[in-house]
Amino acid sequence: MQDLLAARVDYQCPSLPTAMPQIAGKTVKVFAILSKNRSPSMPDLPSAHEQGLTDFDIPSWYALFLPKGTPDAIVRKLHSATIAAMDMPSMQERLNKVGSDLVGSERRSPEYLAQFVGAEIRKWEAPIKSSGVQF
Repeated sequence: MQDLLAARVDYQCPSLPTAMPQIAGKTVKVFAILSKNRSPSMPDLPSAHEQGLTDFDIPSWYALFLPKGTPDAIVRKLHSATIAAMDMPSMQERLNKVGSDLVGSERRSPEYLAQFVGAEIRKWEAPIKSSGVQF
């Protein structure tokens, strides 16, 4: 975001929470949200999909990851504590204020996350490889 504000780059695709202060301060021009649907945090901001990039869906997401082999009881306990925190009205209000939209309960399980991450790897593997990026 600093390079965009300093005019060292012409555009950027930051996460909504990163961009919210600049959007509110009108120091950047916003064209679209990159997820398929509008954000409840910014309902007037159209999605790229709505503007003609059909099936364009690149939402920001966050997750907690633990080392492989972490006992299931620990995974479940951390998961339960995280969900309890996410369900607190004060947490939901705070996250909404900074531009983070909580996913529905059907997308909050460790099993869903494993499936989702696998799908994201498959989705981005070919474009990354064809770009020539070296790790």
